[in-house]
Amino acid sequence: MKLVDAHCHLDFPAFDGRRADIWLQAQRAGVHRLVIPGVRQPDWARVQGVAGECEDWWYCLGIHPWFVGEHGDTALDDLESALRQTGPRCVGLGECGLDRLHGELDTQMPWFEAQVALAASLNLPLVIHSVRTHDEVAAVLRRKRPDVPVLVHGFSGSYQQGKVLVDLGCFLGIGGVITYDRARKTRDAVSRLPVESMVLETDAPDMPPVGVAKGDNTPANLRQVLTALAELKGQGEEPLAVQLTQNVGRLYGWPAW
Repeated sequence: MKLVDAHCHLDFPAFDGRRADIWLQAQRAGVHRLVIPGVRQPDWARVQGVAGECEDWWYCLGIHPWFVGEHGDTALDDLESALRQTGPRCVGLGECGLDRLHGELDTQMPWFEAQVALAASLNLPLVIHSVRTHDEVAAVLRRKRPDVPVLVHGFSGSYQQGKVLVDLGCFLGIGGVITYDRARKTRDAVSRLPVESMVLETDAPDMPPVGVAKGDNTPANLRQVLTALAELKGQGEEPLAVQLTQNVGRLYGWPAW
């Protein structure tokens, strides 16, 4: 079984001194690759450095909506410059997006729209953070029409919202939320949406599955997410894993492996 953690903050200081052990545990659980998204300009070098420690770790660079206020007028130009200078280990722009629970959407929106346009101009996959803003994200994607693969990471919306995003060509990041029985809306949505539009992620150290303490999530828990998804879909884990690996390859532009 070859699983890919499509969105994991392995660069975060919470993992300092433990990455080798954490990766060994993940490999034992069937995880063979992971992607580390960047969230703020001061962290980009750290993201690149951590990704460079292992040939199976890849990365993205972006400006997360929580941190737009930390960035000056040149930050978007700096992001473009950084992305133009990266090598093949950089597989996307992100994470960027909107968050109704953290900050003001009016402030976040120009940063999000600019990064959508930048991903399109650089022909890079786009990784989106969306918290209670799926309708706004869909509206931006309709208006901007970026002709690149798009991941809406950590999906936790309704079936109707998910269908709109899938119809726009987005991949949905499926994580620990589906392991909770109380997450009825998202579990129902995931059970009905096409698996061809899904990828697995942990968002570690955040978004823990059931039974894992807040802040203690690791890529090894991706297998638990796969098990929950297989149950919702009524499919076996092995064939489902094959499909999900193909999906993440289409998202990040990886050939069959």
